[in-house]
Amino acid sequence: MPSAQRDPKLNTITVPDLDDPSLDTLLAPYRNQKDAWLRVQQQGGTGLRDGLFLAEGELVVRMLMESPHRVISVLCTPTRLEGMGEALAQLPPQTPVLVAGRGVIEQILGFDMHRGILALGHRQLPPTADDLIARARLLVVCEDLANHDNIGAIFRNTACLAGASDKPNYPIPAAILLSPGCCDPLYRKSLRVSMGHALRVPFATLDPWPSGLDRLREAGFVTIALMPRAKAVDIKKLERDPNTRLAVVLGAEGPGLSEDALSMATKRVRIPMAAGSDSLNVATALAVVLSRVV
Repeated sequence: MPSAQRDPKLNTITVPDLDDPSLDTLLAPYRNQKDAWLRVQQQGGTGLRDGLFLAEGELVVRMLMESPHRVISVLCTPTRLEGMGEALAQLPPQTPVLVAGRGVIEQILGFDMHRGILALGHRQLPPTADDLIARARLLVVCEDLANHDNIGAIFRNTACLAGASDKPNYPIPAAILLSPGCCDPLYRKSLRVSMGHALRVPFATLDPWPSGLDRLREAGFVTIALMPRAKAVDIKKLERDPNTRLAVVLGAEGPGLSEDALSMATKRVRIPMAAGSDSLNVATALAVVLSRVV
């Protein structure tokens, strides 16, 4: 048994196989993640009920532990426990740390989880859109982004490129507002692609949509809508007042922003493309814009 398992601060529970009925309740949220994925595609959310979500991989689990969200339990291999025992010992002592071989974990999840660790989190009460509008220096606003990879990358780009501010009037450097048609940033895949930053960058749903965009203008934001059309302003020519609060509005890669959302933007902006090119991935386009305006 790895030395980390003998740490008295850890509530470790060995899972030798799937035949112990006493573990059914603890293991239930982790089971059959392929089925959970299907539920996510059909119904949205994280595939789990009651505000629960899964964090996958050492880095994301560490970020979860540092976040305001509660860690309900951990499922890991003995090797990963050995490497993270000291960190996991910081959890409340009653937190179950389920330890199983990789083959057993694969049977539980329904897929090969080579990262060696998952944690079950409980979502804390999220901020409201109005709170973020009042307190954020910069907003990234997403319309109907249903691709989990793109949502995750948008959170990572926002954290890395806009996650710091020297403006004390705005205690939140950057935040993200989502239309009701966007996927959940705390779904396991989105969270993994975000490298855990979906736990750090505050977000809320802006509803009603798109009329809720009026609240940004009323709060003094300049809203720039990204679009590929030639009539939009070249991002290289965009004049940026460093004292102005900015909101960057993004649409899905296929349809782009709706006409209703475009009509509510202060400016329409495009990234110039090489001849024969159509558009950038939406998260890449955001990175380009943030590198220019932050």
